[in-house]
Amino acid sequence: MHLVVGLGNPGAEYARTRHNVGFMVVDRLAADLGIEVGRVWLRSLVGLGYLDGKRIILAKPLTYMNRSGEAVGLLLRWYGLTPQELLVVSDDLDLPVGQLRLRRSGSSGGHRGLQSVIERLGGGDFARLRVGIGRPPEGVAVVDWVLSEFAPEELPAVERAVAEASQAVRLALTEGMEAAMNRFNARRAK
Repeated sequence: MHLVVGLGNPGAEYARTRHNVGFMVVDRLAADLGIEVGRVWLRSLVGLGYLDGKRIILAKPLTYMNRSGEAVGLLLRWYGLTPQELLVVSDDLDLPVGQLRLRRSGSSGGHRGLQSVIERLGGGDFARLRVGIGRPPEGVAVVDWVLSEFAPEELPAVERAVAEASQAVRLALTEGMEAAMNRFNARRAK
């Protein structure tokens, strides 16, 4: 069994913001797998389904970004999973819009949602998929940037990245992180 958590903020006012690209990826993955992510459970929206005959849990925390670890910790405990059975999807300021980066483990990189998960789990030994949202232009505060919507000219790259991220998660869970990293990390580096 695996738990895939997309980080974001609940509520219609945040739905299309840069910070919610983790939610966008979980929504796309859910659509691709025919899983409904609509049950409110353990401070998250949750959906249960199967990927290649193995059970998968998709979740979007309702705790807001900076407290994502609370929901992730509850979900792992309830389902009896370890951090190694967790994959977290988040936005990343340090990657260009649409670029993906998969890692087996690591630091928060300054991302407060990831930091919350790391603190709750007692370390960063869980897989993560980061989706680039780009850096803010000079004079725009980071908080304003991450809570802004993508520009119309960025939308094709974002839609492509969300679709590729869904593929990356599926490959990571079925064939392993190494295969997914080789395919998706290299794709944007070219």
